[in-house]
Amino acid sequence: MASTDRLRQITDVVRAAEQASVAELAALTGCSEMTVRRDLETLADQGVLERFRGGARNLLRGVERPFGLRAQEGLEVKRRLAAEVAALIAEDESVVIDSGTTCLEVARALAGRRLTVMPLSLHAANALTGGTQLTLLLPGGQPRPGELAMTGPLALASLSALRFDTAVISCCGLSAQDGLTAYDLGDAAIKQAAIGSSRRVIAVTEAAKLSRTALAHVVPLSALDAVVTEASAPDTEMEALATAGVSVRKV
Repeated sequence: MASTDRLRQITDVVRAAEQASVAELAALTGCSEMTVRRDLETLADQGVLERFRGGARNLLRGVERPFGLRAQEGLEVKRRLAAEVAALIAEDESVVIDSGTTCLEVARALAGRRLTVMPLSLHAANALTGGTQLTLLLPGGQPRPGELAMTGPLALASLSALRFDTAVISCCGLSAQDGLTAYDLGDAAIKQAAIGSSRRVIAVTEAAKLSRTALAHVVPLSALDAVVTEASAPDTEMEALATAGVSVRKV
């Protein structure tokens, strides 16, 4: 394998998994661990990743992986998180649900409840359709391809015209230093508008997204009322959330 191809493959693997060991990368590329270590040093010098003893972790904050791939990953975890979020929402509440694969599971968990719900993606809108007790509100806007998340001035206008009891917000990264972040600038603006139009904000995220920072800043930790995440979430990030006055629910 040519060195450029090997560097690209190593970058893709570390980016997808967030981190990888030298042994794993050597087995994947079919080259020696010494060669992998040299490649990792090259990529670290380029700012692509950060070396640690025995491996490397991702530093890139680029484009989010395709919705279709993410929707099939970690379904059991996402459904547990969604069930916990649903348990925090009372009947007759008005709720705005963010886009993303975890929030899609939240929409499915809320379908059929006696609620007023505005989903911010067509995937979630489809999951909520048909409930006899649920009042479904659809935002304006332009759906992003694949993600089908609503973006643009019409979506922002829809959010600014309403006041919700609860916003359920997904994230691409959540850290003590950088708060809640997103990969896409348009998505970040929609999240900010949903948060600004809601009395209570619940962020829902897998543990892997904690300590991660994406490109676009959304809000600091102090803007969140609660975070629902996995029991395996890092203690340092949980302590930071508690210090910021955020209620943490781990499942």
